[in-house]
Amino acid sequence: MADLLAAHAEANPGAAAVIVDASGGGRPSATTFGELNALVNRLANAFGALGSERDERMVWCGPNSLEVLVTLHAARKAGLTAVPLSYRFNADEMAYVVDNSDATLVITDAEQAPLLASVSHHLPKVRRFVVYGGDAPPGFERWDDVLASSSEAEPPDAPDATSGSSMIYTSGTTGKPKGALRTTTDPGTVFALLGELGLRLGDETHLTTGPLYHSGPLAFATISHTMGCPVVVLRKFDAVSWLRLVKEHRVTNTFSAPTQLKRIVSLPPGELARADVSSMRCLIANAAPVPYALKQELIEKMGDGFLYEVYGSTELGVVTVLKPEDQLRKPGSCGRTYGPIEVRIVRDDGTEAGADEPGELFIRTRLAMDGYHRTDEQLSELDDDGDARGWKSVGDVASVDREGYLSIRDRMKDMIISGGVNIYPAEIEGVLYAHPQIIDAAVFGIPDDEWGESVYAVVQPKPGETIELDELRAFVDERIGGYKRPRGYEVREQLPRTDAGKLLKRVMRDEFWVGQDRQV
Repeated sequence: MADLLAAHAEANPGAAAVIVDASGGGRPSATTFGELNALVNRLANAFGALGSERDERMVWCGPNSLEVLVTLHAARKAGLTAVPLSYRFNADEMAYVVDNSDATLVITDAEQAPLLASVSHHLPKVRRFVVYGGDAPPGFERWDDVLASSSEAEPPDAPDATSGSSMIYTSGTTGKPKGALRTTTDPGTVFALLGELGLRLGDETHLTTGPLYHSGPLAFATISHTMGCPVVVLRKFDAVSWLRLVKEHRVTNTFSAPTQLKRIVSLPPGELARADVSSMRCLIANAAPVPYALKQELIEKMGDGFLYEVYGSTELGVVTVLKPEDQLRKPGSCGRTYGPIEVRIVRDDGTEAGADEPGELFIRTRLAMDGYHRTDEQLSELDDDGDARGWKSVGDVASVDREGYLSIRDRMKDMIISGGVNIYPAEIEGVLYAHPQIIDAAVFGIPDDEWGESVYAVVQPKPGETIELDELRAFVDERIGGYKRPRGYEVREQLPRTDAGKLLKRVMRDEFWVGQDRQV
């Protein structure tokens, strides 16, 4: 199978491929498919001169940019495994990922180059460092110099279009991040997903909402180029700039975490009045559960018919899709499987759960990762009569209704056991999100001498709002059973989240469990 980027460059060399906006420090540019493919080939061919060999690991680091997309395509053409590195990590966190990945080459934005330079002496496996977008520290090479003498010809023996190894490090919500290695993909499942989302080959414009080092934004940006469609690059998310770019470029699709959606709908009425999202056909929400109240607010303020929610993971890819017509009809659901993907809900005793009954979620998909890198810790698998059969779990508690719609009840590690009763924090958080003054919420178990654990809630008010805890308690008590009601509440200015939008509940929970063992 021919390289699809090269095919688009040959068929439509003058078509827009990458548009970089100036907001957030972006280096504005407009690049056609012909120009993009030439840049990609220059870098792919330069990898050999840098000493990189096929199947080696290459780390890249930086906010969304043209160079990030060039690097991703070039790694695929050169047969390297691309390893994204969060540009928000500190120096020690960067050093851990670079070293743990066994990378021999690092490509970085100039913003992050000084941090990497400060730990480069701890990275003996890295042979070369390349910097784009600014000055290079001593011992690092400049992007322009590396590309200057390299050929624009297609790299010899380039892998086919189904290849493109990646190793994406999980967010590390429970400890050190782990590298999820994926060396192949399944085109049939990918095209089934595109059909489920209503995406049209050659007739889309994608906007980067989240950081490209996260698996979801990265996947849908690169898929856009596979489809022959342009990508509008927002260097760092800003709600006002996001709305402007949707209107200016007639954006048709994007991938967003709920955190960004909250910021958009929380803009002043005047900003929302100037918005025009009529071109949007597919706004994909993922990375964290999307509160029902947020869906209602988004549809009320921005319109209906384009919101999709997907459930998936870095390890297993997209598993289910909830279409626009089901967003309000199926509260709490993240949709149904598509294509060849299958799910099973398993009780604690290993038997299959009934309709609407919670249990551990196991998934069988052709998009599963190869495994975690350099660790004995792997996903749990379902042993079905002595045959693993590819059923894997990332540790979610879920249920499936009679129509086949999946609902994620919670993470198994977040479940609260109070007086021997299982309590799912996500259900309580859904009630808190419905409160008009709350923009973010976290519910978790804290030590309780009598019950083992008691329910505790931390909430964040919307900008300019004040939360009265007595009123909040009454609001929750009216909407949830007694044994699930939080016994304590706290208001904080900000809740800790990863850059991808995942709630770092562990950080808050650990404040209460210092010196004690939590058996969940």
